[in-house]
Amino acid sequence: MAHSRRDSDNNRGRRDDDGEDKGDLVDRVVYINRVAKVVKGGRNFSFTAVVVVGDEHGKVGMGYGKAREVPEAIRKATDYARRSLFEVPLSGTTIPHDVIGHHGAGQVLLRPASAGTGVIAGGPVRAVVECAGIHDVLSKCIGTNNPLNVIHATMEALRQLRSPEQVAIKRGVDVASFAEG
Repeated sequence: MAHSRRDSDNNRGRRDDDGEDKGDLVDRVVYINRVAKVVKGGRNFSFTAVVVVGDEHGKVGMGYGKAREVPEAIRKATDYARRSLFEVPLSGTTIPHDVIGHHGAGQVLLRPASAGTGVIAGGPVRAVVECAGIHDVLSKCIGTNNPLNVIHATMEALRQLRSPEQVAIKRGVDVASFAEG
């Protein structure tokens, strides 16, 4: 059985050095922008990309990459997003409670929704919550419509989420008594 040198030396079946198995992550390119630096001889163009990565089971991260070519910017953003993954507490197919995230002039409101509602969200927020594995949620963007600020506000909102178990432990009460009152 002949193996190519590349197959045998390329990590030898181990996971990559960041500890994540890249096969189970979903990535979405949310925004690509061409930016220009004005210099004496004219303009130098480069590209920025915003990518959201998640496993659709409660982990999500975002990355921002900048390079002279679009594919390289997307690759950089994806690498940063994979390194910035964090856990989002889910309550079935939705989130445990209402939350508001702020970034810049933007605010993002996320509210839990009953099963079957779906994702009621605009483009950047939709990409983040779908990559996180949230299937039923209501959202509202207030203030800016800049995709980068909206994604940052959404990520901040998701970082504020706490499961009922986490809140009960923090308050020093039993989860059952916490759910009643």
